[in-house]
Amino acid sequence: MVYVTRRETFSASHRLYNPAWTDAQNEAVFDKCNSIHGHGHNYVIEVTVAGEPDPQTGYVLDLKLLKQIIKREFVDKVDHKHLNLDVEWFRSTIPTAENIARIAWDVLRPKIPSGTLYQIRLHETENNVVEYRGA
Repeated sequence: MVYVTRRETFSASHRLYNPAWTDAQNEAVFDKCNSIHGHGHNYVIEVTVAGEPDPQTGYVLDLKLLKQIIKREFVDKVDHKHLNLDVEWFRSTIPTAENIARIAWDVLRPKIPSGTLYQIRLHETENNVVEYRGA
């Protein structure tokens, strides 16, 4: 089994807020990430595909094609957006790093033409990283 990974970046803002909770509950759980105006991150997303290399090309998946899929299907839809307000995927989902990674998986998995989506790794900050490998 060979694992190939493509790294892309995007910038987005979000607010961590549960509308079913009181303001005090949201403040206690989400602290400064609950700011009514939101806050932003420069995210790094790494998409890993696993498979056996094609005997004719040597590729599990052409990384140029993987780049195009990631950008078209995910990054272009979240880059320079307020996730809560501008992105349909997060209208009813709190845009935590965990949920962003999970949604990226759900969006990208059916678009991978060869190999199998193995992992989404999302860097929210230099120190905060989430990995998701499907349900």
